[in-house]
Amino acid sequence: RVSARRARIPASAPPPSVATPPIGALAVAALLTPFAEGARDWILVRRGMTPEKCEGELADIAQKTPMVRFLLEALDKAGCPVNRDFFEVQYCSQAVLGGFRPDQGVVLCHNNLMSRTDMENMLTHELVHAYDHCRNKNMNWLDVKQHACSEVRASNLSGDCHWVNELFRGYGFRFENGHQRCVRRRAELSTAMNPRCASKEEAREAVDAVFAQCFKDTRPFDDIP
Repeated sequence: RVSARRARIPASAPPPSVATPPIGALAVAALLTPFAEGARDWILVRRGMTPEKCEGELADIAQKTPMVRFLLEALDKAGCPVNRDFFEVQYCSQAVLGGFRPDQGVVLCHNNLMSRTDMENMLTHELVHAYDHCRNKNMNWLDVKQHACSEVRASNLSGDCHWVNELFRGYGFRFENGHQRCVRRRAELSTAMNPRCASKEEAREAVDAVFAQCFKDTRPFDDIP
């Protein structure tokens, strides 16, 4: 079994499936792309990576990107080491960069990933979800509040709300509580994708209920990276 510190894609890995992954019912921890906010139609026609390019970047990121390596090591230390099978490169028809499938792993949507930076941010986000799933053996991703808590943590710790990303989305950056506003907004967007979440209002209420506690929880980091 390959440890998290040595996770890599072997040259003999089988070609990835091009079927649309079932991001939805159980893969509720899907990461909305930056383009999903205000330009959702455009992302559906943009051209992303080839499967081969995505596989190659994944292997390199697992070895060289500090945030991803740290989270892979944290999963290992928490008793959930991962190997190559934890990551699946697929074609996705939805406007998402990827998602986390509980008890299965991370899906990477090669056709929506435009750059290495896209992939690094997405992997960090989804590995926070994987860490939450590992440390909470009773995690119920269909529980809207539990899901909302993990979305708050993933948005807070992954770099999703870096001011450059916010500028790129067209929101600008507010120095007064700008990071918290972004975390809250993106957590609400992802929580609303939960099949048990009936409305945007319910997603907002769930995020409100858990925000203070979950925003402060930066594990496995000592602080917000």
